[in-house]
Amino acid sequence: MIKLTRLDGEAFILNAELIKYVEQRPDTFITLVSNDRLVVAESPEEVLDRAVEYHRTKRLLPTEAASR
Repeated sequence: MIKLTRLDGEAFILNAELIKYVEQRPDTFITLVSNDRLVVAESPEEVLDRAVEYHRTKRLLPTEAASR
């Protein structure tokens, strides 16, 4: 799960495994596997960083040190 912020400032938690793709147009849109769309205040890079960190905590991706 990753913590994100709606454009109105409301924080919410998203299951990162439901993310299909993220795009910037100019706001950041997250399309879920259900094809629902969310608009968030974070940049696509921030969403990516949080999703990658989430997967690392599940040990699905190697840590940065292990990948060197």
